[in-house]
Amino acid sequence: MTITQLRLQAQGIAAPLSTTPEAVVTGLGAIQAQDYTGALWSIGLRLADATRASVEQAIAEKSIVRTWPMRGTLHFVPAADARWMLELLAPRIIKGAEGRHRQLELDAGSFSRSRNILRKALQQQKVMTRRDIFAALEKGGIGTGGQRGIHILQQLSMECTLCYGPHAEKQPTFALFDDWIATSRTLEREDALRTIAERYFAGHGPATVRDFVWWSGLTVADAKVALQLAHGSLEKYEHEGADHWMARGLAVPEDVQPGAHLLPGFDEYMLGYTNRSAALPAKYADRVVPGGNGVFFSTLVLDGQVRGTWRRETRPKGIVIEASPFGRFTAAEKQSFTVPVERYARFLDAPVTIMWER
Repeated sequence: MTITQLRLQAQGIAAPLSTTPEAVVTGLGAIQAQDYTGALWSIGLRLADATRASVEQAIAEKSIVRTWPMRGTLHFVPAADARWMLELLAPRIIKGAEGRHRQLELDAGSFSRSRNILRKALQQQKVMTRRDIFAALEKGGIGTGGQRGIHILQQLSMECTLCYGPHAEKQPTFALFDDWIATSRTLEREDALRTIAERYFAGHGPATVRDFVWWSGLTVADAKVALQLAHGSLEKYEHEGADHWMARGLAVPEDVQPGAHLLPGFDEYMLGYTNRSAALPAKYADRVVPGGNGVFFSTLVLDGQVRGTWRRETRPKGIVIEASPFGRFTAAEKQSFTVPVERYARFLDAPVTIMWER
């Protein structure tokens, strides 16, 4: 089996391995979610019959939650695991943000006043839009301009004071962490390290320690300890002279083919690794992440390889996917995307067509 076939299987892309959004997120450890709508599809494409409404229902029912556990970036995580994940992974991000906080004139006093203002506001109104959150801070004398507002929200979320709630139409909302997440698991540090390693390598493997360090934000030393603690559930896989790790017994069933997939821009199939060359040839990297600016375009994946990008456009008669292949696609290759397009249409509950760039 190739490394891409094994990754497609481990990630639940080649064939859905989970039956609920919570199970998808748990199986991968976390799903990057700075692009909210793309993250919903990242979860949905790993389920057999998901719709956007069913994934958002999982958010409303508080089984998954959006927050900042790692790399200073939003992710969906299992709600019950959010506390220990933040306690394990967020302190390095908080420490690293101190310089930026000084530039924004945010100090311990600013955060303390913000915390008190928002606790009081959210005790009266359990869920508030970001706009209303910022208005409450401004009324309390805390300026939110110049990125101050989002840094306050991030800081208070990483310390488990706040978390995201469900979207109110197109507006994100926030709630008090302890009110929104009724049940939180707590883990001792070693158990937390073992669990995050088990989930990462089982959901992303085969992957290297370097990949794990990039994804988790742990130090190299902590990542190696985590791998050792998780060692019993993992097995080694050699690829291009490097040690990779994956779930013990991972295999691809004979009836599962790599197939064609429409992946959103920040999907874990791209974001889960620091070395993406197994699926994305270096000559095309700039087509997916222009200028290496951290913004990942949605990808056309065929037989495990990124073969192009796509974007969606909403038109009066439905959604149009504008596909931009890397090079010429045969008629059969184009035809192979019929099923993914149909799945995406069912997910959105809207007509979807695909237009190929000439």
